[in-house]
Amino acid sequence: MDQSHNPHLEPVPPRNGGTNDGLHPRVYGLLIGLVLWLVVSVWLFAASGTVDYLLVIVSGFILLALALPLILSRVGRDGAAAGGKPLAYRDWAAADFNVWQGRLRGKEAALLITLPIAAVAIGMTLFGLAFHLAKLSDPLQPLAAYSSGSAVKNSG
Repeated sequence: MDQSHNPHLEPVPPRNGGTNDGLHPRVYGLLIGLVLWLVVSVWLFAASGTVDYLLVIVSGFILLALALPLILSRVGRDGAAAGGKPLAYRDWAAADFNVWQGRLRGKEAALLITLPIAAVAIGMTLFGLAFHLAKLSDPLQPLAAYSSGSAVKNSG
């Protein structure tokens, strides 16, 4: 198959002469904030006993999933880039960002990277608030009250 006419496979020239291989520190900061928001929203489901124990485990996994890429990002920087001052966010967002399929604009890459964790954090917060609203509303009658066909509870 002739792939020479496919525009998606041709190299994309840089828009403003520069490309980025790494994320801007503000994007990392936003990711850290969103992960911490997710951990707090998970704790909206805290009750007693086993649930709290499982929430500690889930929080640990979430924080570990945050810590590993951050540690690897600090280790993977070369000496020249680590000593210099980072680009301004506006310049970073306007430049191209290298991805394995090609290039994206920096602001598009930042949006695509932060969108999944933002959606999960917002969704978990909404689920937690719905959980608390359901707990505060009048509880339904237990199913045992309706099992004998009468609304009078059997005392014994």
